[in-house]
Amino acid sequence: MKYRHVTSPEVCSTAVTVELEEDRIRQVEFEGGCPGSLQAVGRLAAGLTVREAAERLADIRCGTKSTSCPAQLAAALREIEAGKLLPES
Repeated sequence: MKYRHVTSPEVCSTAVTVELEEDRIRQVEFEGGCPGSLQAVGRLAAGLTVREAAERLADIRCGTKSTSCPAQLAAALREIEAGKLLPES
């Protein structure tokens, strides 16, 4: 299932799409942002459970900002876990 989360205006990316197979991340794609770094984040998250990835990424900040693109991925994963973010149809 695929889920799309609109990110905080504080970060460079505008959205993140997460594809899951059961409780594991299959693929992550960011819209906008730093292409190389965000491809790396997606590849590193692939294969992790939703909870593992959310825990690892939640507290990452970008400079003086209160969040980051990886932290926004964690936010999306937590919304999925809580049933607040519904799959795309």
